[in-house]
Amino acid sequence: MVGSILGTEVIRREDGTLLTGEGEYTGDLRPDGLLTACFVRSQVAHAAIGEIDLQAAADLPGVAGVFTAENIGVDQVKPRFPLDPHFVREPLASGRVRFVGEPVAMVVADTLAAAQDAADLVMVDFEPLAVSIDAEAVVATDEAALFPERGSDAMIAAFGPVEGLHDEADRVVAARIVHNRMAVVPMETHALLADPTGDQLTLWASTQGAHATRDGIAESLGIDPGQLRVIAPWVGGGFGAKGGWGPEHVAVAAAARLLGRPVMWNESRAENLVSMQARDQVHYARVGVTDDGRMVSLEVVAIVDAGAYPGLGAVLPFATRLMAPGVYGIDKVQFDYAVAATNRAPLGAFRGAGRPQATLTIERMADMAAAELGIDPVEFRRRNYLAPEDFPLVTPTGGAYDTGEYEKALDRACELVGYEELRAEQAARRAAGDPLRLGIGVSSYVEVTAPVGQQEHAVVEVHPDGSATVSVGTASHGQGHETAFTMIVADRLGIDMDRIAFVQSDTALVARGDGTGGSRSAQLGGSAIHAASMEVLDIARQRAAELLEASADDIVVTDEGRLGVAGVPSASMAWAEVVEASEEPLRAELDYTTDGPTFPFGTHICVVEVDTETGMVTPLRFVAVDDAGNLLNPLIVAGQQHGGVASGIGQALYEYVAYDDHGNPLTTGLADYAMPSAAEFCDFTVDSTITPTHLNPLGVKGIGEAATIGATPAVQNAVIDALSDLGIRHIDLPLTPDRVWAAIQSAGDPVAEIIWPTF
Repeated sequence: MVGSILGTEVIRREDGTLLTGEGEYTGDLRPDGLLTACFVRSQVAHAAIGEIDLQAAADLPGVAGVFTAENIGVDQVKPRFPLDPHFVREPLASGRVRFVGEPVAMVVADTLAAAQDAADLVMVDFEPLAVSIDAEAVVATDEAALFPERGSDAMIAAFGPVEGLHDEADRVVAARIVHNRMAVVPMETHALLADPTGDQLTLWASTQGAHATRDGIAESLGIDPGQLRVIAPWVGGGFGAKGGWGPEHVAVAAAARLLGRPVMWNESRAENLVSMQARDQVHYARVGVTDDGRMVSLEVVAIVDAGAYPGLGAVLPFATRLMAPGVYGIDKVQFDYAVAATNRAPLGAFRGAGRPQATLTIERMADMAAAELGIDPVEFRRRNYLAPEDFPLVTPTGGAYDTGEYEKALDRACELVGYEELRAEQAARRAAGDPLRLGIGVSSYVEVTAPVGQQEHAVVEVHPDGSATVSVGTASHGQGHETAFTMIVADRLGIDMDRIAFVQSDTALVARGDGTGGSRSAQLGGSAIHAASMEVLDIARQRAAELLEASADDIVVTDEGRLGVAGVPSASMAWAEVVEASEEPLRAELDYTTDGPTFPFGTHICVVEVDTETGMVTPLRFVAVDDAGNLLNPLIVAGQQHGGVASGIGQALYEYVAYDDHGNPLTTGLADYAMPSAAEFCDFTVDSTITPTHLNPLGVKGIGEAATIGATPAVQNAVIDALSDLGIRHIDLPLTPDRVWAAIQSAGDPVAEIIWPTF
């Protein structure tokens, strides 16, 4: 074949259906006899549950059932990440509630309006308990307010001490860095339809992994997974929040079985904002540097507020620790962390899932160290990068980096943004006393993709009419899998993309799969499809060789998409002819396993304007140069970069989940939670360097989370850079106008001493 479709910009096949609104989401489904569920949620952060009066709700016309922990028939929700049996949740709370928004009861009725009206009539007697929302205090005092039977609300992961940690440093720079709690805010919130009326219980779910969701809910219900089918139709975004199942999913499925009718639950935006959140770590960091600008040691103690039920949120700091050294050749690293249960919503995954915290901390420390030494932040990074010849390598925290050319991405970013010219403009503004300060922020990052579950399933089959079907165990929720994966089949087999059907996210149609998360799909799902396609091609070459009376070694895919004899244009046959000539299907099914995760990297540079009179930050330019190895479709990669940068800027400037001292969430709607729109952003310039990995046959790495990881510290560094001549050393996220203005007003005041945590 001439050339390859891989690496070219191909318009996404999904977009026509998406833009015309023809895609069918879970909430669009309306089976006969449909009931709707509505949850009664705790309005207090911490309380013992007394009497629950259900009678008025049950008597309301249209109500089919009212459920509590006593009659739902399920003892517990199987945890996705088992940590401690004390943290296991029930579908509906019993005994006590531990955060505002925790489900206590569920009403199922003929209509949503009836369910909501009945839910308002459920009376719950709450006996308030002491509220705990200070994770650092929980760790310091080892209190057990939430889980007294456990004896502690904290978990400690101490890996040190590292002998002679800072001995080689000429000076040590220290900081306390806050990673703000965020909401995930997918366009489509959680949705579930449970239908028990067929041969098996069928669930339509807005999920990132149909098979994991099936297994988790089946175990929670106490049924065999074969009795449960899970289908993910169109999914309106996930970003990590839909990687598993929750109490509501199990409660709805249980109610459908008890009532013998389909039950639908569509999460409201308010429920979504208060039920699960992300990020929320505080890092105490020290970096040891030499006078010539080399980082020789790094020390971090991280305090994680995992919310009311530590689960995935308590696992993610391991990823933070893994990536703590970033792109730098730091010889000695000590990273310890503590996880606290508090009366906030449980912590979960969100785009980057543990890795953004690592990058933000090391990139802030790099800028602080550069400022301490009077070295330009770009030059400081050059002095500390791991060199290309160092790879593959294992970092002091266990990161098995595959490939990296970090300076190449930095050079390209500086070229695209015009770095030297910006520094000259910044100096001119300062000299003129311009109240609009220019800031240039640099962030170099490396992240880990496909960190767990290094196996994926795929099937490729060519049909008698010459068309093909590809199925895979990953699950797209907006990333463009249908386009990218059919491109692989088309490239390997020469079959037109529009003749290749794509199947995913249905446990009855795909035998197994690990879903989508951790930017794993291209390198695992894509590699599985590549391997299955090559196996199909090998079978087809053998069959074609017999029919064309040639050696299988001489059979190639022609430019016309046929199977022919190399060098003999007249000797070829169509795929349909090859399939028809055999009694056996032309099909390959396999599980692809990689040798390990990959480590994408890049450099982002943000240019901002800071109004010193108001504290307002305005992004002016943003350049993102990311390296995800070989690119299957640069158009899709650019889309992921744009979305990731937007997310990262949102964290830096606008977004945070707020609670009052009583554990009440204050950001319960999009009028309160500052989710930025396109109007808040400047234009993004995105580009890629290409450093292939040797760990999979496509040479690809993940791209779905990379830009988010690189973007946030670039913005934070830019804002602080704009004000650095005032003596401002650090400002916590998010960089809201009031916070920036307050920092300007207090510039020059004595800096508060950092009290290092111990545990």
